[in-house]
Amino acid sequence: MPEPLWREVLGQRLRALRRERGDTLADTAGRAGVSPQYLSEIERGRKEPSSEMIAALAGALETDLGGLTEQVAHELRRQRMSVMSEPQRRTGPTVVMLAA
Repeated sequence: MPEPLWREVLGQRLRALRRERGDTLADTAGRAGVSPQYLSEIERGRKEPSSEMIAALAGALETDLGGLTEQVAHELRRQRMSVMSEPQRRTGPTVVMLAA
């Protein structure tokens, strides 16, 4: 399993914060000044938002950029440790090729 990407974990965290508040995509997007479609793409990890956009979304969700960043970093560390502790699944012999 590959290591998670920042944008994917950020999107998961933004979606969780939005749902905890009981907001719709339109509610949060309106407060942040973006379209609901764009927010949906961010939440799904499809878009890499600018720092200004992340700050606007954090404000719309009544959190701050530092707190949101800490939450995402914590989740990245947690997921990374989970990936590292999984046993390696091999389906066949490992082949290593060296170029001269």
